[in-house]
Amino acid sequence: MKYRVASVQYQLADISSFEQFAEQVTHYVRNASEYGTQFLLFPEFLTTQLLSIGDESGKALPIGRLPEFTDRYEQLFQSLASEYNMYIVGGTHVVEAGEGRWQNTAHLFHPGGKIDRQPKIHLTPTEVSEWNMTPGDGLQVFETEFGTIGMLTCYDIEFPEIVRMARAKGADVIFCPSCTDDRHGFYRVRYCCHARAVENQIYIVTTGTVGALRKVDFMRANFGQAAIIAPNDIPFPPAGILSEGIINDDMLVVADLDLQLLEDVRAGGSVTTWRDRRIDLYSDWS
Repeated sequence: MKYRVASVQYQLADISSFEQFAEQVTHYVRNASEYGTQFLLFPEFLTTQLLSIGDESGKALPIGRLPEFTDRYEQLFQSLASEYNMYIVGGTHVVEAGEGRWQNTAHLFHPGGKIDRQPKIHLTPTEVSEWNMTPGDGLQVFETEFGTIGMLTCYDIEFPEIVRMARAKGADVIFCPSCTDDRHGFYRVRYCCHARAVENQIYIVTTGTVGALRKVDFMRANFGQAAIIAPNDIPFPPAGILSEGIINDDMLVVADLDLQLLEDVRAGGSVTTWRDRRIDLYSDWS
């Protein structure tokens, strides 16, 4: 099976209304549709842009106000997924988790209207200490007409165990929305995406925020690049990069994923890392 994916380097900038956010999101979806995209990825903390709308005094809204936008966020992406007949990973959005805490949650919008959700499992110190986030307590994979996918957000990809679990549950593609503010954070995520693709013989589709929210704490700087990553084996490009953007530019990257090639390299590639795991020495999540 083959299908086309695209990944958005989303340009964050201060806005004054939800309608401006919707207009920008719609622009990227329309752009992706012009390339025949069937699966589109937006970055982590996409909706923090809504905090820059501000309150009556013009001060940015606090992170705890983001759940107030959940209904409009979901309606927007549901309508776009339906209108353009496209699966859309709508980045992440902060939702209520009870007891005054929140979860940073990836959302998958199906063309038929269904919404799947995966809370971020591993949280950075800033998410915990500054934004009072609580982690997800389980991993899911999601069935689509293009096969099984997982959604693991930013820091999640730095933990090999959780990606191994997703592969054991049948995921061939991991969508990894991220948000990093400097080169160090960006390369941690990017290098780990390549490692997870090699270890599990899967595709990784990733992207990050670019631009700046001048009003919003912890979103004033972003360093990002979208990439569509394959295992490093002969059917794929030598560096394992099917497509990548220009760092920190506002743009879209596109590539075709061939799931049969994954099966081919798992069965008889130069290395067969999925088949050769030593389950006699360490746990096997399958």
